[in-house]
Amino acid sequence: MPRLFAALSIPAEVGAALAGARGGVFGARWIEPGNYHVTLRFVGDVDAHAAREVADALAAVRRPRVAVDFEGLSWFGGDRPRAIVARIRPSSPLVELQGELERRLRRVGLPPETRNFAPHVTLARLRGVAAAAVADYLGARGGFAAPSFEAARFALFSSRDSVGGGPYLVEADYPLL
Repeated sequence: MPRLFAALSIPAEVGAALAGARGGVFGARWIEPGNYHVTLRFVGDVDAHAAREVADALAAVRRPRVAVDFEGLSWFGGDRPRAIVARIRPSSPLVELQGELERRLRRVGLPPETRNFAPHVTLARLRGVAAAAVADYLGARGGFAAPSFEAARFALFSSRDSVGGGPYLVEADYPLL
């Protein structure tokens, strides 16, 4: 049973710039730059029939290319940090693309996404890392910036069960106009 998600890939040169933020947090599990992406819609574990329906629904998307602009580093998890992320400005074209994927996937029977869309690239996964350690890390990298890019496509990825962070396989690739 594949675990699927739809996402924008990160160009290698942007991934290399993001990788410059790695290190400095004891206990962080840093994501490999080749596995960086911007999740548009997590699908989850589905059977082969549902995977085909998801792939077909995404193939019908006709959207323009999307500019991806980074806003800096942050974390998810509040007082119990679970990830260090590079935030992305939620531009109208990006939010509209994500919204269309959400609508199409709900039409094929997927439950609605319960989390608000907060575009980002996960740089590290955290477990048992104090909020103060993450705040110190972010304070030392306050001016960190990654280059913007234009996404010309999005993809349906599969991932290994349970661990997160890759490796990810592109199951289908969809051009943006």
